[in-house]
Amino acid sequence: MADLSQLVKAYDVRGVYPDQLDDRLAELFGAAFVQVTGADAIVIGHDMRPSSPGLVSSFARGAVSRGADATVIGLCSTDQLYYASGSMKLPGAMFTASHNPARYNGIKMCRAGAAPVGQDTGLAEIRTLVEGWLDALDAGAAASVLSVADSSARPGTITQRDTLSEYAAHLLSLVDLSAIRPLKVVVDAGNGMGGHTVPTVFAGLPLDVVPMYFELDGTFPNHEANPLDPKNIVDLQARVLAEGADLGLAFDGDADRCFVVDERGAGVSPSAITALVAARELAKHPGSTVIHNLITSWSVPEVVREQGGTPVRTRVGHSFIKQQMAATGAVFGGEHSAHYYFRDFWNADTGMLAALHVLAALGGQDGPLSALVSSYDRYAGSGEINSTVDDQKARTAVVREAFAAREGVTFDELDGLTVTGADWWFNLRPSNTEPLLRLNVEARDQATMARIRDEALALIRA
Repeated sequence: MADLSQLVKAYDVRGVYPDQLDDRLAELFGAAFVQVTGADAIVIGHDMRPSSPGLVSSFARGAVSRGADATVIGLCSTDQLYYASGSMKLPGAMFTASHNPARYNGIKMCRAGAAPVGQDTGLAEIRTLVEGWLDALDAGAAASVLSVADSSARPGTITQRDTLSEYAAHLLSLVDLSAIRPLKVVVDAGNGMGGHTVPTVFAGLPLDVVPMYFELDGTFPNHEANPLDPKNIVDLQARVLAEGADLGLAFDGDADRCFVVDERGAGVSPSAITALVAARELAKHPGSTVIHNLITSWSVPEVVREQGGTPVRTRVGHSFIKQQMAATGAVFGGEHSAHYYFRDFWNADTGMLAALHVLAALGGQDGPLSALVSSYDRYAGSGEINSTVDDQKARTAVVREAFAAREGVTFDELDGLTVTGADWWFNLRPSNTEPLLRLNVEARDQATMARIRDEALALIRA
């Protein structure tokens, strides 16, 4: 039997195709998804990976076997799937493995209105159903994948629908770009779904777009589609300089994350983008709440307060951000991983909408991007540093003990261990899936950041 413990993660289903995730499993997940959500209709989309269309067909077959109608929107970004779920008020499933290598695929699921399906919101139940049905199949108690769920429902229907132009129109209704000055922008789609969405979203805007790697290719022939890894934006940085462009944008594989490069070819911190977008949203919705995760820069809550908003700090992970947005009515949320969440987008994350905000802000004034974001990028950060450890809890305890003796140091354990001094802080979080500890350090100056970073790493890696 397939090992679902390796396949079902905290927020999605993800594994190697076909060794861990195959057509039979996709069919069972489709049936279980309908049963757990109680849906009579769902929407399904997929990225450019070669295995995606077949997995979608199998998932849809499982869903309609339980009586649900399935609308297949075909090639799309993950936020385009969220748009479909939100606008059509249907549960949705997106087949993608985001930035993972070509041999991977997966399923991101949501309830109607793009509400997340994670371990605590239905994914654990879906896994339990699939495991039970797999047991029945492997024991010979059922003749086929379709019969294993013992559905007496009238089979649903499968229809096709293209939502790309609707998605683009909705995004453009949320950000006014009509009066911006002409901008030259290099866009690196990484052979992912940005190559599908950018031409339609940017069409007709005063933008001179220089495309890089727009060809949809799930084998990622040019570089990994993970712009948070510095090696994957080297090509974009060089092209921005060569073109004399105003900025560069890099999307990940399923184009729900966007990373920004300024006119000097320097990467712009996602925390600075969070602060910039927060300021813009608070200008439209004064006094609103903004959510930020605990590894975003001190700059983010500072800017939110300066703009009259209320910052709320939360754990890392999209399900936590979305839960807090729903609970507080927050207008916007941002993560240091370059996920950006909008109340006007069903509290879901969309890198494209964040990119439009950056373009609107830059094009609405005469200065360069580096000057524009400087007021939002106030501190020295390490970025995320991963260390392989044998015992995550033991190494964390060692770090805590070492810093506990220092005067004025405070601790909190909202997510891992956060240690805060007078002019610095760091967070140490265990990976849920690997024997790793993830370290993020920030300080008021580069020298202090480097000192605290090196002290923490020495303890972690001792």
